[in-house]
Amino acid sequence: MILAFIKFGIFDLLDILIVAFIFYQIYKLAKGTPAINIFFGIFVVYLAWLLFRAFNMQLISSILGQFIGLGMVALLIVFQQEVRRFFLLLGSKYNLQNIFNFENFFKKPTMQEDVSKAIVDACKDFSDENVGALIVIAQNTELYNYAQTGVIIKAKVSPELLENVFFKNSPLHDGAAIITDNKLLAARCILPVSDRLDIPGSMGLRHRAALGLSAVSDALIIVVSEETGYISFFKDGRYKVKISPEQLQSFLNGDFSDFVIN
Repeated sequence: MILAFIKFGIFDLLDILIVAFIFYQIYKLAKGTPAINIFFGIFVVYLAWLLFRAFNMQLISSILGQFIGLGMVALLIVFQQEVRRFFLLLGSKYNLQNIFNFENFFKKPTMQEDVSKAIVDACKDFSDENVGALIVIAQNTELYNYAQTGVIIKAKVSPELLENVFFKNSPLHDGAAIITDNKLLAARCILPVSDRLDIPGSMGLRHRAALGLSAVSDALIIVVSEETGYISFFKDGRYKVKISPEQLQSFLNGDFSDFVIN
C-alpha cells in the first residue's frame, strides 16, 4: 500500500544521478585531505536527520534540522580550500574564459619537437647527476600569475638554459620553471603545495608543489628528485614516478597510454 503512493519518474532518476555525481566530485576533490573525514561526518549527520524525520522523531529531528539549516555556511567555512580549488578548476582548468571564443576553445596547445627534446635531454642529465628540477609546461590554463612570483625570462628553451636554471648554485634553481608557448616564461616560481595525506614520504616539496598545481590546472609537470635522481610526471592531480626519458618523451608528445594513475 505504501508503494502505491510513491511516484518515481524519469526526473526523479535524473535528480538522484545529478546528486550522486555532485557528491562523487566532492569526494574526488577532498580525497586524501583532512577534509574528507569532515565530509563523511556531515554526510552521516544528514542521513541521520533524514532517518529521524522519517520516523517523526520531532525533538532530535528539529535539533539536527537547525544544524542542517546552517550547513551551507559551515561547508563554506570547513571546505574553504576545496571550494576555492573547485572554482579554480572550473575557471582555469577547463578554460571557461574562452568558452565563447570557439577558435581558442578548440585549439590544442602543441609543443615543438625541439622543445620537447630539449626538456627530455635536460631531465636525463638532471637524473644522471641527481640535480633537482621542477618544470611546468602550460597547456590551456593561464599560469602567468604563478610566473609573476618568480623571475620572468621569456627565452628559447634549450638543454643548456634549463641546466643553468637548475644548477645547484644558481639563484634560480629553488622553484619552478614555467614553459608556455614553447618559451621559458619564468624561473624560481612559487607553486601551490598539495595538502594531500596519501603522498608517499619519499616525495619532497617539489613533488607536493607539482601535485598541487596539477590539481588546479591542466599543466604537464616534471619533477627530478635531487635525492634519488628519479623522474616523475604529474598531470590532472595524478602522477607516475620513476619514468624513463623515453616515457617522458611519449608523455610530452601527448601519448598517455603508459600513464599509470597513482
